[in-house]
Amino acid sequence: MGFAKRLAALLAERGATVRGLARQVPCDPALISKLKNGKQRPSTQMARRLDEVLGAGGELAALAARPVRVPVPALDLPEIAPDPDLFDRLTRAVDIPARVDAPVTEWLERTLAEHRRVEDTIGARPLLVLVRSQLSAVAAFTRAAPGPLRDRLVDLTSQYAQFLAWMCIETHHHGAALAWYDRAHDWAMEAGDANMAATTLSMKAHLAWSLGDPQRCVRMADAARGQRGITPGVQGMAAQMSARGHALAGEPGPAYALLDEAQALIVRAAAHPEDEPPWMYFYGETWFQLQRGMAELHLGNWRTAAELLTSGLSALPESYRRDRAWYGACLARAHAEADDAEQAETVAVRFAADIAAVNSYARGELLDATRTLSRKGARQAKTIREALGDDDGR
Repeated sequence: MGFAKRLAALLAERGATVRGLARQVPCDPALISKLKNGKQRPSTQMARRLDEVLGAGGELAALAARPVRVPVPALDLPEIAPDPDLFDRLTRAVDIPARVDAPVTEWLERTLAEHRRVEDTIGARPLLVLVRSQLSAVAAFTRAAPGPLRDRLVDLTSQYAQFLAWMCIETHHHGAALAWYDRAHDWAMEAGDANMAATTLSMKAHLAWSLGDPQRCVRMADAARGQRGITPGVQGMAAQMSARGHALAGEPGPAYALLDEAQALIVRAAAHPEDEPPWMYFYGETWFQLQRGMAELHLGNWRTAAELLTSGLSALPESYRRDRAWYGACLARAHAEADDAEQAETVAVRFAADIAAVNSYARGELLDATRTLSRKGARQAKTIREALGDDDGR
């Protein structure tokens, strides 16, 4: 089913009218009518907003994402649809990489930014092949580009490699993720991009955390913190990653000190968001509050963790479907560990569909919560496993 048909079906299911939906968005009813009848494609922001209003759980955003027929494979997103002149430039550059120019490079930068945001909603798996193809194209352009444009493309190549590494982690290809982070770091150093160089180190810390290695997590994060010439936001991300490693190791003193340092850096970054690199778009107080909740979870402070995670989730936009699945699973686990089986069940059922669809790490976290409940003899464990489609106790 395409976007238009699903939107029409959701309107019917919710008993909503075109005018009523337009008032909630808000937007011109004529736009809703065009979207419903397939006469216009939605922007990414509009698809996400319709998801929120209709409670579609990211379904409309996913349907709005379709491969677009351009020389460099990409999703069919209105924000990056090339006009005829740009299409011709892209075609010439793909055929003869030395003909890459500034408009093509700008299009690639926009394309990466939009695919990052779509990944927040639909997860990594549907995008992995597309982004790998985009990276191959950017690398080919980089090798052939003249002068200053080459420096810009080297930097863009490092950003693509970092994004690809992130998606490899999300799909459990940890060796590939490490290799791509190494490449991203090399390209960042070549481009003189201290922010991306530090980010790759922070993300290596994240990979170590994902694999349950707190010592390497701390070392990689501290290496990122030691980079010179980086923005407060990038510094803050490195500090919170080091805090996460210390929390995983059961070391509350350094964990809390680093969290306080990271929070101060967030305040500085928020004062000048225009100075932060484009991949830091997600970094803010809401995200940091959720990170504090995770640290408290590692430290066994279940009720504090639950309070922070509940507050953070209430402010996290619906379009961050992947992250909402993860933090929802963490919240369910916090409730389970705090002997609040009913709340654990309520949260788990609420997020189960998204967890099953877009975040396998969240699935593992939620199954850990069911094992905790089972050990305590709580009947809710079975309900949660059933919601995940895993009712055999695995």
